[in-house]
Amino acid sequence: MREACGVFGTYAPDEDIARLTFFALFALQHRGQESAGIATTDGKRLQVYAKMGLVSQVFDEESLGRLTGHIAIGHNRYSTRGSSRDCNVQPIVVGAGAGTLAIAHNGNITNAEALYKELSAKGYTFKTSTDTEVIANLILSSPEKDWLDRIKYAMRRLQGAYSMVLMTKDTLYGVRDPFGVRPLCLGAIGNNSWVMASESCALNHIGARFNREVEPGEIVAISENGLDSYRIETDKKALCIFEYIYFSRPDSFINGRLLYSARQDMGAGLAEEHPVDADLVIGVPDSATAAGVGYAIKSGIPPSEGLIKNRYMGRTFIEPDQRIRDLGVKLKFNPLKPILEGKRLVLVDDSIVRGTTTPQVIRLLRKAGAKEIHMRVCAPPICYPCFFGVDMATRWELIAAQKTVPEIRDFIDADSLGYLSIDGLIKAVGLPREMFCLACFTGEYPMPVQLEMDKLALETMAGSKLSGKRK
Repeated sequence: MREACGVFGTYAPDEDIARLTFFALFALQHRGQESAGIATTDGKRLQVYAKMGLVSQVFDEESLGRLTGHIAIGHNRYSTRGSSRDCNVQPIVVGAGAGTLAIAHNGNITNAEALYKELSAKGYTFKTSTDTEVIANLILSSPEKDWLDRIKYAMRRLQGAYSMVLMTKDTLYGVRDPFGVRPLCLGAIGNNSWVMASESCALNHIGARFNREVEPGEIVAISENGLDSYRIETDKKALCIFEYIYFSRPDSFINGRLLYSARQDMGAGLAEEHPVDADLVIGVPDSATAAGVGYAIKSGIPPSEGLIKNRYMGRTFIEPDQRIRDLGVKLKFNPLKPILEGKRLVLVDDSIVRGTTTPQVIRLLRKAGAKEIHMRVCAPPICYPCFFGVDMATRWELIAAQKTVPEIRDFIDADSLGYLSIDGLIKAVGLPREMFCLACFTGEYPMPVQLEMDKLALETMAGSKLSGKRK
């Protein structure tokens, strides 16, 4: 399961903004590995450089040297709505002259198709198949003259999830949807430079100090006049719970909570709810490492690595041949046979979505000599798809929507299977339940969605079918 994107923005007159944005995107690489881009402005003109690939593949000294100015926005993309191709890389620039706008977006707009048809009928043209371009053209279509009022107009029309950074020739904007589904935080460098990022870990990497979260429904505007904040009314919050379980880096803070500690507490909760006699606890690296430690501490069962992850795989554009493809998870994990042989294992993972990878991991451990494998999962059973920017299966592909827990246990070939309960998950996070979107567990969506949508129904705004990943 993948999250949509990572975004970054900075207003920094005294900094090398392109290099600053590069290293922030480098820190946010886990949020998207398909494309990367940076747009800058010097107050007179906007420049953008964006290509397919990892941050380190896209940029070099020459490309960064051409991106000058005092305002920048950056983007790492993992496609959910809109296919993975060159025309869909972000940031994107729309408009002309004084009405030029650059935008980078994390999330998913559920009424994008209806807005696209409306805007097309008004004469707006689309060069991409992303909902990000719909947002940008919706802002341009506003009858208001001031950029802030244009953004407010768009927010009143948009449905779905969006944390985004926008840039005109002289102002940086950060915007978060009224439900706060996707994270966005604000930081500072020195006395007159500001940054905004999907996660606080990006601030640490560039020497910025964390200031606060951008609130749900808030617009932050930064210009030569300083920082201003504007908010629209919101009566409900729905932060995606998977930011705590999996998406965000463990060294990030959200709502004052270090995610490593939250994940450790999830593991402890699993040990309380699903104890078992075993010899070793293994967290599937890297996403469940902290939870594995938590389970071990709470249960008193020794932790062990057990599986070594190839941390240099990254994303490659070289297709493996069939023999390499057949190796499956062996490309990603290598078991430590002398440690595992004859042992009863507790295997902790963050989630089971389709149930395709977990059986392969268990098979790998059994071949390495594991005597028993007791599967423990930090996320409750995922029974419903996400429509807010997460690359998740359709409901018929979700294993927990089709099978009972005992059936899943048998399917993955585990000796036992235990999921953390929703109450246990909320307890581990340590924040009120009403702050979160739990729709993938409960089917109770925080806003209206078309549950019958499928891949065939999602037509691209460019006029062809969406070939991107389904949410």
